[in-house]
Amino acid sequence: MEIFNPQNIKLTKYLFYTGKGGVGKTSTACATAVTLADDGYKVLLVSTDPASNLQDVFNVELNNKGVSIQEVPNLVVANLDPVQAAAEYRESVIAPYRGLLPESVLNNMEEQLSGSCTVEIAAFNEFSGFLTDEKAQSEYDYIIFDTAPTGHTLRMLQLPSAWSNFIDESTHGASCLGQLSGLESKKEIYIKAVETLADGNLTTLILVSRPEAGPLAEAERASNELSEIGVNNQTLVINGVLEEFDDDISKSFYEKQQNALLEMSDGLKNITTYTIPLRAYNIIGIENVRSFLTEDKYKIREEEINAEYIPGLKDVINDLYNSGKKVIFTMGKGGVGKTTIAAAIALGLANQGKKVHLTTTDPAAHLKYVIEENNSITMSHIDEKRELEKYQDEVLSKAKETMSEEDVAYAEEDLRSPCTQEIAVFRAFADIVEKAEDQIVVIDTAPTGHTLLLLESTQSYNKEISRSQGDIPESAKKLLPRLKNAEETEVIIVTLPEATPVYEAMRLEEDLKRADINAKWWVINSSLYRTKTTNKTLSAKASNEIEWINKVDAHANGKFAIIGWSVEEIKGAKLNDLLN
Repeated sequence: MEIFNPQNIKLTKYLFYTGKGGVGKTSTACATAVTLADDGYKVLLVSTDPASNLQDVFNVELNNKGVSIQEVPNLVVANLDPVQAAAEYRESVIAPYRGLLPESVLNNMEEQLSGSCTVEIAAFNEFSGFLTDEKAQSEYDYIIFDTAPTGHTLRMLQLPSAWSNFIDESTHGASCLGQLSGLESKKEIYIKAVETLADGNLTTLILVSRPEAGPLAEAERASNELSEIGVNNQTLVINGVLEEFDDDISKSFYEKQQNALLEMSDGLKNITTYTIPLRAYNIIGIENVRSFLTEDKYKIREEEINAEYIPGLKDVINDLYNSGKKVIFTMGKGGVGKTTIAAAIALGLANQGKKVHLTTTDPAAHLKYVIEENNSITMSHIDEKRELEKYQDEVLSKAKETMSEEDVAYAEEDLRSPCTQEIAVFRAFADIVEKAEDQIVVIDTAPTGHTLLLLESTQSYNKEISRSQGDIPESAKKLLPRLKNAEETEVIIVTLPEATPVYEAMRLEEDLKRADINAKWWVINSSLYRTKTTNKTLSAKASNEIEWINKVDAHANGKFAIIGWSVEEIKGAKLNDLLN
């Protein structure tokens, strides 16, 4: 695989960077923009990432119109805030109904317009202006977007019913339905923007990943979703590849990455692929952005850990035991290690004599060893795909009784949204929690606060509007109050010691607070700081973790635990290592 260098690659006018949080999208987009601008091209860089740190990267106050970067004469950078845009859009849709509709109906509408799908639509609304603006087209040689829309959003935009107001007529009760109903005037701009995205002569979608199983699986999912709607102009960039090793930790790290690359799916192997070597420094400041694609630096940061005592997972488990929690969720973005930590918590509580039921949406059959090892643990696995299909069938069969074919097509796409998936799985979780009155229930992957508020507002909404179709089961209705009871329920937030995963975890926590759900402990997983590696790249990288460990410590008032990076998958007897 070649090293990624924009100078040696034939590039289209529009470049969209996409990928999981924390894989290096922003760093790669910024480095591309600076490289091209340094070569004399006029470049516009636009970020629509809610966790964007572009202001830190360029050390300048940015806005949504575009700011010239002094040290890079040909570069203009715009930072769009999709969360703010979504809030403004939400208010514009709801304002006309205030005072006319009951409060519970307004709450339902507001929550439907508060999910990640709406934020993404708002972001698309913002950047479609740049994508279709003739002045920008003539002024810039390259327009680079940090964060691309998902296939789900693009499919939604292509459906006729996306633009109708049938949200007013009918709802299946719990979804992201209706995000577009207030944007009819932008329809033509959106159509042009989607066409530009799919045009391989104009646009390239750059999937950014890391040489790890989770991010590569996410890249494949995104690639397939985009291909479905004709966006096949894709390139894969694998960021953070360790090139050499000189101690046991770096050797294990190198081999783990190489195995992930070897096991990459055929679909990804067929995409033109480039790599970026692992960098030991944070991509902040023009100097570091310029060197990101060309050289490494091994500066060990002098910052020290503030905490006098760093808790381990055993401290978390002891606190859960002593406080008598009955329902425990592990929550965090994909790939941070929620399943492993849920299993370790279950094992730790069982070792203290508690009867535990562990349930997961992870199809990892290897968790079955827990049952063999300890009779106090029972276990179940929720098949996410099957639950989603079951829920989709239930909703669509009712929808077809009252909706036109066009509206059914929109409802079908709506049912592929992340919120719908959470709702379907939540219903299955609710049944399991109801069965486990006499045990502690440990659940890998919690629904977000948005989904819980959606279910709650739908409950009130159902009382007022009898035609709602996605009825909430009794078990789910009973579970919502239980989840708000801090004496009974706790969410453990799992993250990695890096900027984006920490900021994303903070947003998840905010979401939970809106829903009155208690989250006390944070777990920082896969920490190189804990490994004591002597490899110059990894030890420099470990020193960069300290800033984020201290941030989590301050944010969580010392209620955090750190788990070191491990070459082996933590399962079987290895789980006990987390409990010591």
